[in-house]
Amino acid sequence: MKVLRALGFMGATVATLTVQQVLAEQWPEPIQAIEKRGPKVVGRFDAPNGLQGFAARYNGQGIAMYLTPDGKNVLVGSLYDAQGNDLSKEPVDKLVYQPMGKEFWQRLELSTWVLDGAADAPRIVYVIADANCPYCSQFWKQARPWVKAGNVQLRHVLVGILREDSAGKAAAILSSKSPQTALNNHEAAGKDSNIRPLVRIPDAINGKLAANLVLMRDLGAAATPAIFYMDGDRLQQHQGAPRAETLQQILGPLPDA
Repeated sequence: MKVLRALGFMGATVATLTVQQVLAEQWPEPIQAIEKRGPKVVGRFDAPNGLQGFAARYNGQGIAMYLTPDGKNVLVGSLYDAQGNDLSKEPVDKLVYQPMGKEFWQRLELSTWVLDGAADAPRIVYVIADANCPYCSQFWKQARPWVKAGNVQLRHVLVGILREDSAGKAAAILSSKSPQTALNNHEAAGKDSNIRPLVRIPDAINGKLAANLVLMRDLGAAATPAIFYMDGDRLQQHQGAPRAETLQQILGPLPDA
């Protein structure tokens, strides 16, 4: 069995099949061999010229694989038609990214986070943040017009990764009488924040911080702030403090002054 990475230039319309239609199926042997290397196949889709398409998840990314008509070889990568249209994008989005986005959004909802803004604000944005991250404070300040207008609620998922006392500061915020007030005071003060890290972190809070860190890694976030929001039915991610022109993509239209 050969595993080939290639681009195909063939014209056809790709019609996707649901994951439910293939749950009982056993993947062809070459596809199973690919799965042993790490990717998790989640569905099959129709492809042109006798190819069979398969969508898989790997390290938080969607990939397309194509089984050749003889059933012996697998091509991994995007398939393009003669006009340069990516025939892999739609099925991978439907079979991988949409379900994965819903799954991760639910995990974010169930994580430990600190509310920033009105609980009934229509737009929800999650921010994986470290108490020692200056760019997290920058984004907090950037978002004030949207938060104060009641248009956006930020949900800060705290982790402790940047410095030795990061976890202690996160624990101090989470264990305070009003985590929202503690967080806002800390971010507003920036470098002048007087928050005192807990020297001894309670086991319950330590467990929550550890779970948040696992979630961060599963989401593929490599730094803070890692910002997550829904764009229609697709989960979007932005790393770092966004530039001005990106803010409205994340937070929505700028509120009236």
